[in-house]
Amino acid sequence: MVTDNEGYIHLIEYLTEHLSLFESRLNEDSNTETIMEVIELELSEQIIAVCSQNSALSFNQRNAIIREVDAIVYDLEEVFSGVVNNPVTGQQARFIKEFAMLIKNLFDTEINKLLA
Repeated sequence: MVTDNEGYIHLIEYLTEHLSLFESRLNEDSNTETIMEVIELELSEQIIAVCSQNSALSFNQRNAIIREVDAIVYDLEEVFSGVVNNPVTGQQARFIKEFAMLIKNLFDTEINKLLA
C-alpha cells in the first residue's frame, strides 16, 4: 500500500537528509521521552486519524494499514538504531511530528485511490 510506493522512498530519503538533527545528544528541553517513544506516539496519532477519517475502510483494510505502520516503525528503528533510546529534543520532536504527518498524507492518498 504505502511502503512499496515511490512516495515512501522519497520520505525515507527526506529523513536521511535530516539525520544530522539526531546526532546531537544535547536535550534543551530536559525531556524524558525517547526518540522512539515520540515516533510511536506521533505515528499512532496519525494512523488513528487516518482510520477515523475513513469509516468506509473494511476490517481487512484497517489491518493492512496496521501492518504497513509496523513495517514503517521497523524501518525507522533501523534508521535510528543508534539513537532510538536517546531523550528527544524539541527540534527532533517537531521533525518527527512533521514526518508522521507526511506518512499520514501517503496513507490518505492511497486510501483515496483504494476507495475511489
